[in-house]
Amino acid sequence: MSQNWHTRAETGADVPDIRGIVRAAFPTPEEAALVDALRADPGAWIDGLSVVAVDGDDRPVGHALLTRCHIGDHPALCLAPVAVRPEAQRTGAGTAAVRAVLAAAARLGEHHVVVLGHPEYYPRFGFTRASAHGIGLSIDVPDEALMALTLDAAHPLPAGTVRYAAPFGI
Repeated sequence: MSQNWHTRAETGADVPDIRGIVRAAFPTPEEAALVDALRADPGAWIDGLSVVAVDGDDRPVGHALLTRCHIGDHPALCLAPVAVRPEAQRTGAGTAAVRAVLAAAARLGEHHVVVLGHPEYYPRFGFTRASAHGIGLSIDVPDEALMALTLDAAHPLPAGTVRYAAPFGI
């Protein structure tokens, strides 16, 4: 059942709720620890690019995060993680958060986004197979799982190896 979700940038008060969302959405606490580490990394964190989808009581139920990475020498953004409380999954909360965070990045003048994720989910946002643009990783992943998106047609995707922020460990 799809709903219309309100989205907004995270506030300091949202941090515990975001940790809870990510912990509930993933099988291990590693992703929640990653979000905390990215938030503490001034080279990765960009204010306004951590977005929550909230319910009618302004309680976060979904979260999408973009942090700094590079494709070769070109600055880009990494979309990860995207998480929704289990009881709100398949309601459009994740889609709303992803659309909102991509729009926020475009407003900030960002051009490129990469995601390592489900190849059935992310194409709805315009992501395509990264390898088709000469983009790869330094580790082996399924080719269809690494995807890229340009937020501005005037800036085509650059080729190169993705370098993630240090907390990713890649």
